[in-house]
Amino acid sequence: MSTRADELIDRRRLRRKLTFWRIVAFAVIVLAIAVATRQIMGDAAGRSSDHIAQVRIDGTIFEDEELLERLERIRQTDSVKGVILTIDSPGGTTAGGEAIYEEVRLLAEAKPVTAQVGTLAASAGYMIASATDHIVARQSSIVGSIGVLFQYPDVSGLMDKLGVKLEEIKSSPLKAEPSPFKPTSDEARQMIRSMILDSYDWFVGLVTDRRPLSREEVLKVADGSVFTGRQALDIKLVDALGGEREAKAWLVSKGLDEKLEIVEWKKRETASSMFIPEIASRFLGVPANGADILRELGAERIFLDGLLSVWQPETNRLSD
Repeated sequence: MSTRADELIDRRRLRRKLTFWRIVAFAVIVLAIAVATRQIMGDAAGRSSDHIAQVRIDGTIFEDEELLERLERIRQTDSVKGVILTIDSPGGTTAGGEAIYEEVRLLAEAKPVTAQVGTLAASAGYMIASATDHIVARQSSIVGSIGVLFQYPDVSGLMDKLGVKLEEIKSSPLKAEPSPFKPTSDEARQMIRSMILDSYDWFVGLVTDRRPLSREEVLKVADGSVFTGRQALDIKLVDALGGEREAKAWLVSKGLDEKLEIVEWKKRETASSMFIPEIASRFLGVPANGADILRELGAERIFLDGLLSVWQPETNRLSD
């Protein structure tokens, strides 16, 4: 009889626990929907009235389809009267920078666009800034690093130590060159160098077209060097010193109403992507966004491929 009573008590406890967790799960879902609704409604309300759009471009630059689509939506939105690109990037892939550069140029043909540099706008980051019609940088910002880079590992020495030998049959000597599994031939080096110089010439041409500098003046500063905002102003790589206030002031000088609010156009996110990672990040003490986790670890730079326009201060990372 006692055993039967214990079983009933255990069942009641289990039911109470299940009821509790069902209520918690329901509350989490309701809260997530509320947060998402508020986010969507707030964005819609802010974007429906006339405003200045702000877009943040930070971290390592890749070919970012979502960012390109966002810039296109801004260009097609009548309530956006001007744009501030807030840039804080060491650069990234040259193709990624080129794609964003071209989209910013289309945007600048429709609305006044200015760049506001934070800590860093180097290499592809500076390429994107130069696509705007006005660049504002902090006095201590890092600007420049105009150039192109191609890097690849050479593990042939390690293979020799391990007793591993690579066998290959190729249609021509330069197929799949350079290879990390053997020393680079002179012909392969010349091929890569030719490609690098061609892309470098293109990059210099972009800066020449966009800045009040002759090609000869651009070449003098396009040796991979970086400059402070103060130095960059002297050599005309930026137009003014300051921050968001100065960037907005330039837009006002182009005819925008000084009372217009600055509204950040963020990446579109679903309720689950906004709320669930937020909870997990608080418990684990890590960034809520998976890409941010990679950025914290510095791992995103490992996966860069192709020609690079990137600058980092540490010698153990990619550098111009």
